Amino acid sequence: MRDSDYDLIKLEATEEGLAVVTINRPDVHNAFNMELIAELTDAFKTIADQPTIRMMILRGNGHTFSAGADLNWMKRAATHTKEDNVRDAVNLAEMLQSLYEMPQMTLAMVQGAAMGGGAGLVAACDVAVAMSNTKFRFSEVRLGLTPATISPYVIDAIGPRWTRALFTTAESFDAAFAEKIGLVQYVVETLEEMTKMEEHLANLVFSAAPGAVADAKKLVADVTGQIIDRDLGHETAKRIAARRVSDEGKEGIAAFLEKRRPHWVR
Repeated sequence: MRDSDYDLIKLEATEEGLAVVTINRPDVHNAFNMELIAELTDAFKTIADQPTIRMMILRGNGHTFSAGADLNWMKRAATHTKEDNVRDAVNLAEMLQSLYEMPQMTLAMVQGAAMGGGAGLVAACDVAVAMSNTKFRFSEVRLGLTPATISPYVIDAIGPRWTRALFTTAESFDAAFAEKIGLVQYVVETLEEMTKMEEHLANLVFSAAPGAVADAKKLVADVTGQIIDRDLGHETAKRIAARRVSDEGKEGIAAFLEKRRPHWVR
Protein backbone atom coordinates (compact mmCIF):
# COMPACT_ATOMS: atom_id res chain seq x y z
CA MET A 1 0.00 0.00 0.00
CA ARG A 2 1.38 3.39 -0.99
CA ASP A 3 1.22 6.50 1.15
CA SER A 4 -2.02 8.33 0.36
CA ASP A 5 -2.78 12.01 -0.04
CA TYR A 6 -5.34 13.56 2.30
CA ASP A 7 -5.97 17.11 3.43
CA LEU A 8 -6.53 16.61 7.15
CA ILE A 9 -4.69 13.38 7.92
CA LYS A 10 -1.48 11.67 6.92
CA LEU A 11 -1.36 7.99 5.96
CA GLU A 12 2.03 6.33 5.74
CA ALA A 13 2.86 2.66 5.28
CA THR A 14 6.11 0.71 5.42
CA GLU A 15 7.13 -2.26 3.34
CA GLU A 16 7.21 -4.30 6.55
CA GLY A 17 3.47 -3.84 7.01
CA LEU A 18 3.08 -0.95 9.45
CA ALA A 19 0.52 1.79 8.70
CA VAL A 20 0.53 5.10 10.56
CA VAL A 21 -2.48 7.43 10.49
CA THR A 22 -1.82 10.93 11.85
CA ILE A 23 -4.63 13.38 12.49
CA ASN A 24 -3.20 16.60 11.07
CA ARG A 25 -5.20 19.57 12.36
CA PRO A 26 -2.84 20.81 15.08
CA ASP A 27 -4.14 24.40 14.78
CA VAL A 28 -7.50 23.21 16.20
CA HIS A 29 -6.08 20.49 18.45
CA ASN A 30 -6.98 17.79 15.89
CA ALA A 31 -10.70 18.32 16.38
CA PHE A 32 -13.28 16.47 14.27
CA ASN A 33 -15.25 17.93 11.42
CA MET A 34 -17.09 16.28 8.54
CA GLU A 35 -14.03 16.25 6.29
CA LEU A 36 -11.76 14.72 8.93
CA ILE A 37 -14.31 12.01 9.73
CA ALA A 38 -14.60 11.14 6.02
CA GLU A 39 -10.83 10.95 5.61
CA LEU A 40 -10.37 8.77 8.69
CA THR A 41 -13.11 6.44 7.50
CA ASP A 42 -11.46 6.11 4.11
CA ALA A 43 -8.03 5.49 5.65
CA PHE A 44 -9.28 2.86 8.09
CA LYS A 45 -11.16 1.00 5.36
CA THR A 46 -8.19 1.22 3.00
CA ILE A 47 -5.86 -0.26 5.63
CA ALA A 48 -8.35 -2.96 6.58
CA ASP A 49 -8.44 -4.16 2.97
CA GLN A 50 -4.66 -4.52 2.76
CA PRO A 51 -3.55 -8.05 3.80
CA THR A 52 0.09 -6.93 3.85
CA ILE A 53 -0.60 -4.44 6.65
CA ARG A 54 -0.10 -6.02 10.07
CA MET A 55 -0.54 -3.07 12.45
CA MET A 56 -2.00 0.44 12.44
CA ILE A 57 -0.82 3.28 14.69
CA LEU A 58 -3.11 6.26 15.25
CA ARG A 59 -1.55 9.59 16.28
CA GLY A 60 -2.39 13.25 16.59
CA ASN A 61 0.02 15.84 15.20
CA GLY A 62 1.18 18.53 17.62
CA HIS A 63 0.55 18.79 21.34
CA THR A 64 -2.93 17.21 21.39
CA PHE A 65 -4.14 13.78 20.32
CA SER A 66 -7.68 15.06 19.66
CA ALA A 67 -9.92 17.60 21.33
CA GLY A 68 -13.08 15.91 20.02
CA ALA A 69 -15.62 17.81 17.96
CA ASP A 70 -14.66 21.04 16.21
CA LEU A 71 -16.66 23.85 17.85
CA ASN A 72 -17.26 25.61 14.53
CA TRP A 73 -18.63 22.38 13.08
CA MET A 74 -20.90 21.96 16.12
CA LYS A 75 -22.06 25.57 15.81
CA ARG A 76 -23.07 24.99 12.20
CA ALA A 77 -24.72 21.69 13.11
CA ALA A 78 -27.01 23.48 15.55
CA THR A 79 -28.56 25.33 12.60
CA HIS A 80 -29.03 22.20 10.49
CA THR A 81 -32.10 20.01 10.30
CA LYS A 82 -32.47 16.88 12.39
CA GLU A 83 -31.99 14.80 9.24
CA ASP A 84 -28.69 16.56 8.49
CA ASN A 85 -27.50 15.95 12.04
CA VAL A 86 -28.47 12.29 11.83
CA ARG A 87 -26.39 12.00 8.67
CA ASP A 88 -23.37 13.60 10.36
CA ALA A 89 -23.73 11.39 13.42
CA VAL A 90 -24.04 8.25 11.31
CA ASN A 91 -20.82 9.18 9.51
CA LEU A 92 -19.04 9.49 12.85
CA ALA A 93 -20.49 6.18 14.02
CA GLU A 94 -19.33 4.46 10.82
CA MET A 95 -15.83 5.90 11.21
CA LEU A 96 -15.55 4.52 14.75
CA GLN A 97 -16.93 1.16 13.66
CA SER A 98 -14.46 0.94 10.78
CA LEU A 99 -11.65 1.51 13.29
CA TYR A 100 -13.01 -0.98 15.82
CA GLU A 101 -13.50 -3.72 13.21
CA MET A 102 -10.10 -3.47 11.53
CA PRO A 103 -8.51 -6.95 11.33
CA GLN A 104 -5.09 -5.52 12.14
CA MET A 105 -3.91 -4.67 15.64
CA THR A 106 -4.63 -0.98 16.23
CA LEU A 107 -2.59 1.20 18.59
CA ALA A 108 -3.41 4.72 19.79
CA MET A 109 -0.44 6.85 20.84
CA VAL A 110 -1.96 9.58 22.98
CA GLN A 111 -0.53 12.88 24.18
CA GLY A 112 -1.79 16.21 25.49
CA ALA A 113 -5.52 15.63 25.57
CA ALA A 114 -8.16 13.20 24.34
CA MET A 115 -11.56 14.78 24.82
CA GLY A 116 -15.02 13.53 23.82
CA GLY A 117 -14.73 11.87 20.44
CA GLY A 118 -10.95 11.88 20.79
CA ALA A 119 -11.29 9.63 23.82
CA GLY A 120 -13.72 7.58 21.77
CA LEU A 121 -10.97 6.95 19.22
CA VAL A 122 -8.74 5.72 22.05
CA ALA A 123 -11.48 3.35 23.25
CA ALA A 124 -12.05 1.98 19.75
CA CYS A 125 -8.38 0.97 19.34
CA ASP A 126 -7.08 -2.38 20.61
CA VAL A 127 -4.25 -0.87 22.65
CA ALA A 128 -3.52 2.65 23.86
CA VAL A 129 -0.34 4.22 25.22
CA ALA A 130 -0.62 7.64 26.85
CA MET A 131 1.84 10.21 28.10
CA SER A 132 1.40 10.66 31.84
CA ASN A 133 0.32 14.30 31.51
CA THR A 134 -2.50 13.52 29.06
CA LYS A 135 -5.93 14.79 30.05
CA PHE A 136 -9.15 12.94 29.24
CA ARG A 137 -12.77 14.03 29.49
CA PHE A 138 -16.18 13.05 28.15
CA SER A 139 -17.42 16.61 28.19
CA GLU A 140 -20.62 16.32 26.14
CA VAL A 141 -23.14 16.86 28.95
CA ARG A 142 -21.56 20.25 29.67
CA LEU A 143 -22.70 21.26 26.18
CA GLY A 144 -26.18 19.80 26.56
CA LEU A 145 -25.22 16.78 24.48
CA THR A 146 -24.51 13.10 25.11
CA PRO A 147 -21.52 11.00 23.97
CA ALA A 148 -23.84 8.70 22.07
CA THR A 149 -21.75 7.56 19.10
CA ILE A 150 -18.67 6.76 21.17
CA SER A 151 -20.64 5.03 23.94
CA PRO A 152 -20.39 1.41 22.64
CA TYR A 153 -16.61 1.61 22.50
CA VAL A 154 -16.18 3.35 25.85
CA ILE A 155 -18.49 0.87 27.58
CA ASP A 156 -16.56 -1.97 25.94
CA ALA A 157 -13.27 -0.49 27.18
CA ILE A 158 -14.09 0.53 30.77
CA GLY A 159 -17.44 -1.06 31.62
CA PRO A 160 -20.88 0.48 32.19
CA ARG A 161 -20.38 1.75 35.74
CA TRP A 162 -17.32 3.93 35.08
CA THR A 163 -18.84 5.00 31.77
CA ARG A 164 -21.98 6.14 33.54
CA ALA A 165 -19.96 8.06 36.12
CA LEU A 166 -17.71 9.80 33.63
CA PHE A 167 -20.46 10.51 31.11
CA THR A 168 -22.73 12.11 33.71
CA THR A 169 -20.10 14.14 35.58
CA ALA A 170 -17.88 15.09 32.61
CA GLU A 171 -15.02 14.92 35.10
CA SER A 172 -11.50 15.44 33.77
CA PHE A 173 -9.02 12.66 34.55
CA ASP A 174 -5.38 11.93 33.91
CA ALA A 175 -3.54 9.08 32.22
CA ALA A 176 -2.95 7.19 35.47
CA PHE A 177 -6.70 7.09 36.08
CA ALA A 178 -7.33 6.18 32.43
CA GLU A 179 -4.99 3.22 32.92
CA LYS A 180 -6.72 2.25 36.17
CA ILE A 181 -10.13 1.99 34.50
CA GLY A 182 -8.85 0.39 31.28
CA LEU A 183 -9.18 3.22 28.78
CA VAL A 184 -5.44 2.96 28.16
CA GLN A 185 -3.17 0.01 28.90
CA TYR A 186 0.18 1.76 29.26
CA VAL A 187 1.34 5.12 30.65
CA VAL A 188 4.78 6.55 29.90
CA GLU A 189 6.63 9.57 31.21
CA THR A 190 8.76 10.66 28.26
CA LEU A 191 8.74 10.64 24.47
CA GLU A 192 11.66 8.23 24.59
CA GLU A 193 9.62 5.81 26.70
CA MET A 194 6.70 6.20 24.31
CA THR A 195 8.93 5.31 21.34
CA LYS A 196 10.28 2.27 23.18
CA MET A 197 6.76 1.10 24.05
CA GLU A 198 5.68 1.54 20.44
CA GLU A 199 8.63 -0.55 19.28
CA HIS A 200 7.93 -3.20 21.92
CA LEU A 201 4.30 -3.56 20.87
CA ALA A 202 5.22 -3.60 17.18
CA ASN A 203 7.73 -6.38 17.83
CA LEU A 204 4.99 -8.41 19.53
CA VAL A 205 2.54 -7.87 16.67
CA PHE A 206 5.07 -8.75 14.00
CA SER A 207 5.85 -11.99 15.84
CA ALA A 208 2.19 -13.05 15.63
CA ALA A 209 0.37 -14.60 12.70
CA PRO A 210 -1.76 -11.89 11.06
CA GLY A 211 -4.72 -14.17 10.38
CA ALA A 212 -4.66 -15.37 13.97
CA VAL A 213 -4.61 -11.76 15.19
CA ALA A 214 -7.70 -10.96 13.12
CA ASP A 215 -9.46 -14.10 14.34
CA ALA A 216 -8.51 -13.36 17.95
CA LYS A 217 -10.06 -9.90 17.70
CA LYS A 218 -13.26 -11.35 16.25
CA LEU A 219 -13.26 -14.04 18.93
CA VAL A 220 -13.31 -11.44 21.70
CA ALA A 221 -16.08 -9.48 19.97
CA ASP A 222 -18.21 -12.59 19.45
CA VAL A 223 -17.73 -14.15 22.89
CA THR A 224 -18.15 -10.99 24.98
CA GLY A 225 -21.50 -11.00 26.76
CA GLN A 226 -22.37 -14.57 25.79
CA ILE A 227 -23.69 -17.05 28.32
CA ILE A 228 -20.98 -19.57 29.21
CA ASP A 229 -22.72 -22.82 28.33
CA ARG A 230 -22.26 -25.95 26.22
CA ASP A 231 -23.15 -24.15 22.98
CA LEU A 232 -20.48 -21.51 23.56
CA GLY A 233 -17.96 -24.20 24.45
CA HIS A 234 -18.69 -26.04 21.22
CA GLU A 235 -18.43 -22.83 19.20
CA THR A 236 -15.03 -21.93 20.67
CA ALA A 237 -13.86 -25.55 20.15
CA LYS A 238 -14.74 -25.28 16.46
CA ARG A 239 -12.74 -22.09 16.18
CA ILE A 240 -9.54 -23.49 17.68
CA ALA A 241 -9.95 -26.66 15.56
CA ALA A 242 -10.18 -24.50 12.43
CA ARG A 243 -7.05 -22.65 13.46
CA ARG A 244 -5.12 -25.88 14.03
CA VAL A 245 -5.70 -27.04 10.46
CA SER A 246 -5.18 -23.60 8.91
CA ASP A 247 -2.00 -22.77 7.01
CA GLU A 248 -0.91 -20.47 9.81
CA GLY A 249 -1.66 -23.05 12.47
CA LYS A 250 0.32 -25.73 10.67
CA GLU A 251 3.24 -23.37 10.07
CA GLY A 252 3.25 -22.16 13.67
CA ILE A 253 3.33 -25.65 15.15
CA ALA A 254 5.95 -26.82 12.64
CA ALA A 255 8.17 -23.84 13.40
CA PHE A 256 7.90 -24.48 17.13
CA LEU A 257 8.81 -28.16 16.77
CA GLU A 258 11.64 -27.40 14.35
CA LYS A 259 12.96 -24.61 16.61
CA ARG A 260 12.76 -21.95 13.91
CA ARG A 261 10.82 -18.75 13.40
CA PRO A 262 7.54 -19.00 11.46
CA HIS A 263 7.47 -17.24 8.12
CA TRP A 264 5.38 -14.31 9.32
CA VAL A 265 7.93 -13.08 11.88
CA ARG A 266 9.47 -9.82 10.71
